[in-house]
Amino acid sequence: MTHPTEPPQTTQTTQTTPTTRPAQPAQPLLPSPGGRSPDGPPATTALGGLRVLDLATLFAGPLAATLLGDFGADVIKVEHPNRPDPSRGHGPARDGVGLWWKLLGRNKRTITLDLSDPGGRDTLLRLAATADVVIENFRPGTLERWGLGWAELSAVNPRLVLTRVTGFGQVGPYAHRPGFGTLAEAMSGFAAVTGEPGGPPTLPPFGLADSIAALATSYAVLTALTARAATGRGQVVDMAIIEPILTVLGPQPIWYDQLGYVQPRTGNRSRNNAPRNTYRTADGHWLAVSTSAQSVAERLLRLVGRPELTEEPWFATGSGRAEHADELDEAVGGWIARRPRADVLAAFEKAEAAVAPVYDIREVMDDPQYRALDTITEIADPELGPLRMQNVLFRLSGTPGAIRWAGRPHGADTEDVLTELGLTGADIAALRTRGAL
Repeated sequence: MTHPTEPPQTTQTTQTTPTTRPAQPAQPLLPSPGGRSPDGPPATTALGGLRVLDLATLFAGPLAATLLGDFGADVIKVEHPNRPDPSRGHGPARDGVGLWWKLLGRNKRTITLDLSDPGGRDTLLRLAATADVVIENFRPGTLERWGLGWAELSAVNPRLVLTRVTGFGQVGPYAHRPGFGTLAEAMSGFAAVTGEPGGPPTLPPFGLADSIAALATSYAVLTALTARAATGRGQVVDMAIIEPILTVLGPQPIWYDQLGYVQPRTGNRSRNNAPRNTYRTADGHWLAVSTSAQSVAERLLRLVGRPELTEEPWFATGSGRAEHADELDEAVGGWIARRPRADVLAAFEKAEAAVAPVYDIREVMDDPQYRALDTITEIADPELGPLRMQNVLFRLSGTPGAIRWAGRPHGADTEDVLTELGLTGADIAALRTRGAL
């Protein structure tokens, strides 16, 4: 089918400005040196006026750009003319269209440039002069080899924030190794503490380290832009994927430093509190129970008919309860096993005890709480028609984010973006002839 060359309009999203607060006048937060394109996101968005060049692939860098685009940044996705972003071919596809790309590429305009070609290099520098942020994840030294390092980029735009996302960072003995999220999940200590006692280390079946790094990268970008507002100058962000996941693992380093303690694999149990596990109901469903708060643990044991356990001296602390996890699991698990899921959930809610069903994606899509939050929202797509995906990450009352369009075809916006830069039709044709586009 023929694909449009203009991004879908904002009216296609189901996300709307809340009626509890009137729309505010347009106030771009961080205006681009070159100004805003009239075809970009409206300036009433939180990040309206921000331009991001996404040069990255798989997956942390592109997801960070997506998060910025969700709140109004004009994200321009730069892909090689003959080697599109690999996420277009990752996972299931419908009618030959990669579905992962529809999520990862949303709210991005797509252009093609061969950055190793002098014509592509010069065009990228022209784009960088109009941008606020460049996000890349090439191996250290690659941009420099193409004449697109920090020296060249900052020369054309001293206010630019160059965000470099790699597996191991820009320095150190591993800096030039290929790096993926799986390696970070292994090296950070995550896999070592995940899995059953005595079993093998367990890796997650999705891009956990990449996703955590994407969140950290978007935070780093906004931090650097806030600093720019004070100093007037940009800077380089060095994000190593092995680091953010280590941060979210909590106090493991300080435990080891001060006590020599190495956290073991405990399956679904915790060394910090109990009962904490998954339990099967009489009708074959699984439920997750948490008792991080002492009061919740007491209410739960009263609910399952074992109030005497709350009087035990060891019950007074989370670590004490964890040492008696077998006894507590037997009490809670036995009670749950004799009842269907609906009855267990109702009883927990009445008792104000903490429980959640273990969902697969089918149940996520139908859950009333997710529906109330519009967590999974529907948008229109010119290639696939109506499709559902995760909504923007959080809600803002005054300047909400929105999904303006899903991932677009490879290079769909090349001519529009380059025309905005001032290139003529003849200029663009010449770049295509030499293979730079």
